[in-house]
Amino acid sequence: MQTLHFEKEINASKEKVWHTLWDDKTYREWTRVFSEGSYAVSDWKQGSKIHFLSPKGEGMYSVIEKLDENKFMSFRHIGVLKEGKEQPLDEDTKQWSGSKENYTLKENNGKTILIVELDIVDSFADYFSKAFPNAIQKVKEIAEK
Repeated sequence: MQTLHFEKEINASKEKVWHTLWDDKTYREWTRVFSEGSYAVSDWKQGSKIHFLSPKGEGMYSVIEKLDENKFMSFRHIGVLKEGKEQPLDEDTKQWSGSKENYTLKENNGKTILIVELDIVDSFADYFSKAFPNAIQKVKEIAEK
């Protein structure tokens, strides 16, 4: 497992970047980079589960480990979803279960630095090293509108 780190300066307030990241409409826009039609289901409260889903109901379930509105969001990934249902952990899932995905927002002179750090198994590192910068660029474009 390795941790990938990405940063992007965005010409918008941290509140606007936060809403771009987590409001349903804009979340669906920037996460298209990973999977067309992807969305998340959660009450968006610290300690709550979150389901990251494709239109077919496949994806990943996680827990919102820490939430400090407009500043920090941390997900602890647990397992796989199939047909919208949480699956028991198998050997593949156990390799990444417990991994983190963190979003930090720091405001500086009216601009926001978005910092994303995610734990990733080596076999997915190439994909996310290429896809995440595109997703963060999309967040920037949406937030700066």
